[in-house]
Amino acid sequence: MINIAIIPIDNRPVCYDLIYDTLSIDKNINVLLPPIELLGDLKNIAKVDKIFAWLNNIKKIDAVIVSLDTIAYGGLVSSRRVNDDFLIIKSRIDKFIQIVKRHNAKIYAFSSIMRISNNNINEEEKIYWDKYGKLIFKYSQTIHKLTIDNKPILRKKLFYLKKQIPNDILKDYLKTRIRNFKINQYYLNLQKNDIFKTLIFSLDDCSEFGLNIFEASKLREKSNSYKEIYIKTGADEIPFILISKAYNDIINKKKKLKIAIKYANDNSIHKISKYEDRSVLKSISDAIVLSGCEIAKKNENFDLILFVNNFTNEQGELVMDIYEPSSKFIIPLEKINKPFFVVDILNANGADFDFVKNNKIIFSSNNFLGYSAWNTTSNSLGSALACAIIMYLADNKNISIFKKIQATRLLDDWIYQSYLRQKLKIDAKNLDNKLLIKHMEKYHTIIEQMLNYKLEHVYYSYPWKRFFEIRIKIGLK
Repeated sequence: MINIAIIPIDNRPVCYDLIYDTLSIDKNINVLLPPIELLGDLKNIAKVDKIFAWLNNIKKIDAVIVSLDTIAYGGLVSSRRVNDDFLIIKSRIDKFIQIVKRHNAKIYAFSSIMRISNNNINEEEKIYWDKYGKLIFKYSQTIHKLTIDNKPILRKKLFYLKKQIPNDILKDYLKTRIRNFKINQYYLNLQKNDIFKTLIFSLDDCSEFGLNIFEASKLREKSNSYKEIYIKTGADEIPFILISKAYNDIINKKKKLKIAIKYANDNSIHKISKYEDRSVLKSISDAIVLSGCEIAKKNENFDLILFVNNFTNEQGELVMDIYEPSSKFIIPLEKINKPFFVVDILNANGADFDFVKNNKIIFSSNNFLGYSAWNTTSNSLGSALACAIIMYLADNKNISIFKKIQATRLLDDWIYQSYLRQKLKIDAKNLDNKLLIKHMEKYHTIIEQMLNYKLEHVYYSYPWKRFFEIRIKIGLK
């Protein structure tokens, strides 16, 4: 057995359940995850000392896939909130590395470049974000632009922005930002000794300008001196990219897998998805290469096909009531003689309902290796890619786990996110587990038929007490 330990960003289903299930497709992988109660959530930080104790009690680890934000700050959300100073955070990182060294395990790590939300919502930010979030975002963009071109109009704009943001709030924000940047620089210094097998700095919810983009450029400049360090747009899908990379490193000793890509709309692959700073083509290319695979050239032999249901004009955003016309794309199943997987990115935060409905037949194909449509383009791609790679390479597959993953994606991405979420927000207004279960159960039969998979003991909940995500437990009483 190969022992792979995972330390997730937090305890959300896509960061915990989906990661466990994806690696568990291969029966020869022993997936090690800390107890879910040790991880952080929307309001609570991870119990880092107990995670260290858990790691110390494991007898053998071959590889560790780790969110350094969990080790350093107690989670992704808390990385923007906690006030611990640099030395305290550094001591946690050093302790983690010493524990892993004793196992002689390879470290596949990722750390976020602190995001800057363009809204006045403090759900995942410091408390003052509800009043000054948009102003801080504009301040950040203006500072970055001034490093490129010191225009008088930009200096004037910065002057007025600083007058609108209380000095103590701006000082606190910049202090947190600078501290996190110093920590990321510390990770770079560690790589002088090849501490990380792979290290990814992630850019979450980014735009063209901002202090986060400026920091990314500085990290990119320095990272050129080291091996296996990357900057990538995204966040929650990064552990899946690292799962793919680790799995390829450990299992696939032969040539790199070649993946052919078929888009629903070839003419719009250079357009940028919501919450990302690069084109659909670039996002997909980067993820495939980082995972340890290659993109097949035209007329070149390949191992897998990736079908991408992409948007034509602008990516829809179902949460914000931005709708893109549903795709007419039909996957030509009768012509496919290779394993394939599907990424549905017509919308952010939910599937293309009609696309799934019109392609029901693909989900029962023997060549089908996965589907995903959650959150952003990179989120969907990263998780579907890991699932497909493991399904393709594993000698001893757990098909039941694979079908459980697909059932979860259909129930969540297709049914809940693209349809029920908005309906429940309007009709129910308050979170109600019983009402959620009642609505979701109506769709069990159709998904059972699509996957030829029996849904038994299915339970639904709102893990973070908000409509944004649901937890779907299948097969547990």
